[in-house]
Amino acid sequence: MTRPLFTLLILVALAGCSTLPADGPTARALDAGATGAEPAGGYAVVDLDYATVERIRAATPVDNASLAAAGGTAPSDVIAIGDTLSIAVFEPGGALFGGRSAGGASATGGASLPPVVVDRNGAAGVPFAGAVPVAGLTGPQAAEAVRRALIGKVGAPQVVVSIAASPSNAVTVLGEVRNPGRAPLAVGADRILDVIAAAGGTARPVEDIEVAVQRDGRTFSAPLSTVTSTFGENIRLARGDQVNLRFRPRRYAAFGALGTVSQIDMGAGPLTLGAALSRAGGLDTNSADARSVLVFRFERPEVAAALGLVQPATVRGVPVVYRLNLADPAGVFTAGNFPVQPDDMLYAPRSGAAEARKFFDFIQSITRVIYDVSVTSAVSVN
Repeated sequence: MTRPLFTLLILVALAGCSTLPADGPTARALDAGATGAEPAGGYAVVDLDYATVERIRAATPVDNASLAAAGGTAPSDVIAIGDTLSIAVFEPGGALFGGRSAGGASATGGASLPPVVVDRNGAAGVPFAGAVPVAGLTGPQAAEAVRRALIGKVGAPQVVVSIAASPSNAVTVLGEVRNPGRAPLAVGADRILDVIAAAGGTARPVEDIEVAVQRDGRTFSAPLSTVTSTFGENIRLARGDQVNLRFRPRRYAAFGALGTVSQIDMGAGPLTLGAALSRAGGLDTNSADARSVLVFRFERPEVAAALGLVQPATVRGVPVVYRLNLADPAGVFTAGNFPVQPDDMLYAPRSGAAEARKFFDFIQSITRVIYDVSVTSAVSVN
């Protein structure tokens, strides 16, 4: 019975070479699966060195998401329906809006009228002037309109008009801000960063926040990091805009022979491969193949072209596997220069020695079973 058992052992061992449990591809399988330009859905393998990383950095374009096209041009200090106006009228004689001096002599007088609300027709009611159209005018323009309406009724009137309250001249701020709600627009404080600051700002890293501005059925968006660093993105807002700060966390995945297998937040600022591996607990010194640390990425076509790749692009980009040799001291410097991007997948395959240990552990478990069966059979025969 021993001979059939050992025959079975050999067959199981041969099958075990390809059926042992694994958490990902080996370095050999990676090379075997790389494809050229013909097959769709394949991938290209790029060995990383310092010069290659510099080409990647030079070819990586700036994110084309922009708020510049949403910049408001209408002034924020114009009068609208529902606004409350403060109107003061001055006249030399003071007959209607002023008074006379104690000796009866004429004196320049003036009066501040009760607050006036602009009606649904866009007019403000002023004594002796009637309904004066003021919607769409600034304060000085409205004052001139009231002054003209008083000519012939008031001698040489002088008028001052200011906006006391303007509920329509505001935007709505939602999402990742400390104090969401309506924010008024004012001259000199009507840019998007002014409004975000007035709402208390955000507690999230600016790299993880996307700013969306909705206006007239259209939506414009850009990363908050771009808005804070590029003057042209800090646009003027228009009344009625809706500003939404959306949390878009930048994350990468780490698996294989690493200290941590999980999805990890990139945090604030740029992140290099060296720092990303540190956050993942580094390589497992007992099993990782330091000569083949891999980064799986859907690369932008312009970057792939700069690297000389002819791999066809998918909807998400060109499938590329970047390979780094950390057993070479130069690879450590390269890791500190290679930028990790959101949705990258970091993978450290197991070394050949680790795979061999796994294989021999598997063989040992099989031989122990065969030995136990052999002993049991011998005892039964005797």
